[in-house]
Amino acid sequence: MAFKGKVVVITGTGRGIGRSIAVEYALAGARVIIAEKDRASGEETLNYINNSGGEAYFHVTDVGNPSDVESLVKKTEEKYGVIHILINNAAVSVIKSPYELSVEEWNNVINTNLRGVFLCSREAAKVMKKHKQGSIVNIASTRAFMSEPDFEAYAASKGGIVALTHALAASLSADGIQVNAISPGWIETENYSKLRDIDHAQHLSGRVGKPDDIARACLYLTSNDNDFITGANLIIDGGMTKKMIYES
Repeated sequence: MAFKGKVVVITGTGRGIGRSIAVEYALAGARVIIAEKDRASGEETLNYINNSGGEAYFHVTDVGNPSDVESLVKKTEEKYGVIHILINNAAVSVIKSPYELSVEEWNNVINTNLRGVFLCSREAAKVMKKHKQGSIVNIASTRAFMSEPDFEAYAASKGGIVALTHALAASLSADGIQVNAISPGWIETENYSKLRDIDHAQHLSGRVGKPDDIARACLYLTSNDNDFITGANLIIDGGMTKKMIYES
């Protein structure tokens, strides 16, 4: 129960990595605020945590909408009086040729993934500043550093998150706030059993990642014992970006 009593806001918690992060913090004793724009999936995570003996509160939130973010933070502060930890996980993606990607699609990805991180961080930091302590973790991606075709908007947003992380770490340091990023590699969030041997073999770890791998890293970065870590980007990819692969 290392996080007992801690108030943790997590965005994009309806499924996948975000849901796993929320569950792990709840199991560690935290009071979890589920910030998710899809009501059905958000309520599912809420019910799972509360029915498992944890404590969670759900606030419908579109992180690309400034008023939603302001409402999320206001309601959290009214309910608990403090925000100890913020995990910026919410993200969307459009896989489309740069020749065909519309301005509207580009803006939606950037506004959700990058602007959303800034808005949530800024509003949460206003509360953290009052208590001279806080920890923010931004979920970026190894796609900030390596690419497949047709991921321009997503890659740009995640690259921006890495840069924004160290910028915020510098700006918020005087207020006792740590800011770090995690860049996940291949994390399978749907059907792990359908992965092929060749999928696992692309990793030095010998396997594709799971959402819990990222959740445990969030707990590590936000532990009171690790207050020396700030401005960092932790790549968690099973060594995939370091493995040289030759096709024959």
